[in-house]
Amino acid sequence: MSMKNLLESKDFEVPAKHRSEEAQKNWRKLVTLVRNKRRRFRYGPNFEKRTQAMEQMEKIRDKIRISLVAYMAALKFIHAGEHGKNKLSKEHHQEPTIEEDTPEENLETDLQKDLSDEARVAGFQVHPDKLASIVGSFEINTLRKVKGVEGLSRRLNVSLNTGVKSSDVPFRQNIYGSNTYTEKPSKSFWMFVWEALQDLTLIILLVCAVVSIGVGLATEGWPRGIYDGLGIILSIFLVVIVTAVSDYKQSLQFKDLDREKKKIFIQVTRDGSRQKLSIYDLVVGDVVHLSIGDQVPADGIFVSGYCLLIDQSSLSGESVPVNINENRPFLLAGSKVQDGSAKMLVTTVGMRTEWGKLMETLSESGEDETPLQVKLNGVATIIGKIGLGFAVVTFVVLVVRFLVEKAINHEFTKWHSEDALTLLNFFATAVTIIVVAVPEGLPLAVTLSLAFAMKKLMGDKALVRHLSACETMGSATCICTDKTGTLTTNHMVVDKTWTFGKCKEIETNGCTNTINSEISGNALTILLQAIFHNTGAEVVNDKNGKKSILGTPTESAILEYGLRLGGDFNDQRRDSKLLKVEPFNSEKKKMSVLVALPDGKIRAFCKGASEIILKMCDKIVDGNGEQVDLTAEQARSIMGVINGFSCEALRTLCLAFKDINNGYHESIPDSGYTFIAIVGIKDPIRPGVKNAVKICLKAGIAVRMVTGDNINTAKAIAKECGILTDDGIAIEGSKFRHKSSDEMMQIIPRIQVMARSSPTDKHVLVKNLRGMFKEVVAVTGDGTNDAPALHEADIGLAMGIAGTEVAKESADVIVLDDNFATIVNVAKWGRAVYINIQKFVQFQLTVNIVALIINFLSACISGSAPLTAVQLLWVNLIMDTLGALALATEPPHEGLMDRPPVGRDVNFITKTMWRNIAGQSIYQLVVLLVFNFIGKHILRLDGSDAITILNTFIFNTFVFCQVFNEINSRDMEKINVFRGIFSNWIFVSIIVATVVFQVIIVEFLGTFASTVPLSWQLWSLSILIGAVSLPIAVVLKFIRVEEETKHHDGYDLLPSGLDNA
Repeated sequence: MSMKNLLESKDFEVPAKHRSEEAQKNWRKLVTLVRNKRRRFRYGPNFEKRTQAMEQMEKIRDKIRISLVAYMAALKFIHAGEHGKNKLSKEHHQEPTIEEDTPEENLETDLQKDLSDEARVAGFQVHPDKLASIVGSFEINTLRKVKGVEGLSRRLNVSLNTGVKSSDVPFRQNIYGSNTYTEKPSKSFWMFVWEALQDLTLIILLVCAVVSIGVGLATEGWPRGIYDGLGIILSIFLVVIVTAVSDYKQSLQFKDLDREKKKIFIQVTRDGSRQKLSIYDLVVGDVVHLSIGDQVPADGIFVSGYCLLIDQSSLSGESVPVNINENRPFLLAGSKVQDGSAKMLVTTVGMRTEWGKLMETLSESGEDETPLQVKLNGVATIIGKIGLGFAVVTFVVLVVRFLVEKAINHEFTKWHSEDALTLLNFFATAVTIIVVAVPEGLPLAVTLSLAFAMKKLMGDKALVRHLSACETMGSATCICTDKTGTLTTNHMVVDKTWTFGKCKEIETNGCTNTINSEISGNALTILLQAIFHNTGAEVVNDKNGKKSILGTPTESAILEYGLRLGGDFNDQRRDSKLLKVEPFNSEKKKMSVLVALPDGKIRAFCKGASEIILKMCDKIVDGNGEQVDLTAEQARSIMGVINGFSCEALRTLCLAFKDINNGYHESIPDSGYTFIAIVGIKDPIRPGVKNAVKICLKAGIAVRMVTGDNINTAKAIAKECGILTDDGIAIEGSKFRHKSSDEMMQIIPRIQVMARSSPTDKHVLVKNLRGMFKEVVAVTGDGTNDAPALHEADIGLAMGIAGTEVAKESADVIVLDDNFATIVNVAKWGRAVYINIQKFVQFQLTVNIVALIINFLSACISGSAPLTAVQLLWVNLIMDTLGALALATEPPHEGLMDRPPVGRDVNFITKTMWRNIAGQSIYQLVVLLVFNFIGKHILRLDGSDAITILNTFIFNTFVFCQVFNEINSRDMEKINVFRGIFSNWIFVSIIVATVVFQVIIVEFLGTFASTVPLSWQLWSLSILIGAVSLPIAVVLKFIRVEEETKHHDGYDLLPSGLDNA
């Protein structure tokens, strides 16, 4: 078996997502040689904690199921009782009355038991634990006895209209707790020092050092006898401190990222105004506004709302969503809003909720290792085993030679303490070879590089939720992106309208009289009703009393248009009553409401995708506001207007209404509407998107637009962005979903735009791209229904501004500015991580090979190792922690996007890397072995200290070979390795620090490091020999190697050699 095949073991390959726990445990079992498990697997999954979390989840589910059964039984009992009362009233010809439950005598005592006097004085009339029990155990009887949500709000001293007063927040937090979860305390720096000391080889070396000091004092006396042992102790101290500092800084980066991940905001009413708050600032008594895609931030009671559908699967395990209303009012933290909207009174927060208790356990369960970490754990294990073999053989050879020499000199029976010290040094050298040979830093370098990349991406508006996503993004071959807000600015304004047979451009700074001058009074009334009643947006007053619009950009644009027509939002809605609301969702592509108007009429309003609304209409409003029949010719004319708006890259929506003449209906009708207007909304393309798309295409990443918009709008935007080309296909979701597998196989590679797509269409596209074509797919999403596609994709990208909490929860990366250019930046950093780890592996394998072979051959031939334990510990520090810091934190350069993506099954250690490793290793070994065996003659050294000088020179030369090879490793293919070197201060600092400390070790710490000061000539020669590796690297890069195909599209690696200079 070749070295290449040995290091690329299939046992250490895992998928980036959706891997089983068994697969993770299996590869862990194969990692048999680990110096420091606590450090190696610090950020990995804690299977014990995960098991605890699962057990706790089951307990919560059982509790919820039992509570639900009791709750449903109580509801049936209550309904049966009410039905009986109503029946009795009818039999006696009386009006049915609702007899209020009188509270039981001990209810007040039960509610206020153990409540502090301070809380009672402040007006609170219910204990936090009892309040938590009412909601958590679905105590519907108790809720009714306290007069429902209104009665409960009085007991919590809060108005459901104005909400909590900001001045009361600290007091409420003191009484009822804050909405935060108990987290594992952060580790101090000294904990990282302690963990670094858990390295088994360092512990063995410490024992050797202590024994060495004891033997040394007995044989050589004070202070000479302690030098060797103290040198090892000081070296271990240096290794531990540098390692701990690096790990501690890394932990701070992860802590900052975790803090960002937890920034979730929700709309609440406080101080009488609507405002956005962090969920961690919520208190008991807050009135929270929930909408589609929100995560319920605390336990609470339904106040009011429409069609509220809650997904409780994360808590109860039941996949069927639950309708929440006045009769079923309990909302649990951690559940998600699948449909509808509502207001909720917060009753329980933080650790008093079941969700809080679950979060405490989950926070300690760790994150799965990335595929690259797993792969490098495998590489480290195999190299470690090889190194262990070398160390054992080296120790055996040294001991055998020593014993043979004693036998030859007839001293086999004469043993002195010096002999014990010699054997101890042999053992320390062998252990140190294991320290160098087991590349503990390989998998940890991935964590370091990813942490560095994630921190940088945070500053570039991308929050990476899962480590593996940053790594996988570097291999992305396809990005399926939304249009609105990602390719466009999401700053929407109504640009054109078609109302009552007339097309009109809307001036941004136009006055009200100009905009509505051509619309008759009756027609204007109908238009304003359609705008103000059928909207998910609101006109609210902020803290300063200034009016502002809260809602999605589309809703806000239409509402702003209504205000500019001269309408008043509050006047329109004050005397009307919303009977039913069907919120907009990406499946139906429309929003409908049923309204009781002040004149007694019941009217349905509908708005949404233009062609869908047009098909629902059989009448149209004329210029006088009268309803007339919609002819086929008029319908074709309207369709022409819609297409005309769409071709101008305007997003079109249609408004319609229907009078309900037969009284209140449970469902909103889907036909028989009267057409009112077409609204053309302008949403300009983001600056830089066209260039970002161009970069993607040059990098071998296909860009596909998947949008719910009209196909003409989508095509116009796609052409402007450079996504839709002459040979590309634009298709509607309705046509795509009816294609057979064979047809999909033919058209999917050419699909560049999918319009009027549903979340299911997006999911099918992603699944087929991954399954049929083995693409590495990144998908953007913002809605609740996008969650399946985000989950299915290799990399799910949720929008930070427009995205719902459900979408963000399912995503791997949150794009904080919703910008496509940010996604391209994530891909660039992903590639940088992969390349940086390859650089580090190339550098470390070279050091490993040279250090192992030179000590082994020298031991076999001469009976002594030229590199001592202290020197090898310093070399280990250079190649491990410092090498990882230097090479794994290189920022990306533009050239990374000039090459195709790395395929799924490509070997991590490439032929190019093997070429560089082999070339540099051979050069270093030849030079160092020549000096090891005939160095005294070449350097003309004589005298009693000749051997010490030679060994110092070999050690110095070896270190400078690594310093220059570290510079070589900055680019594995390009000749100019100095490009951009001074822009990376970390790299420059580590190189300078390495050189400075090497000078200190050689010139001033010789007593401990077994070195002697060198002449300037030997210093110059050491540096020169190290520097020769630079031209050798140039020569190696002219040697062409055939790399394997990158992925299914047939891209190959960029050629190495002169083409790459």
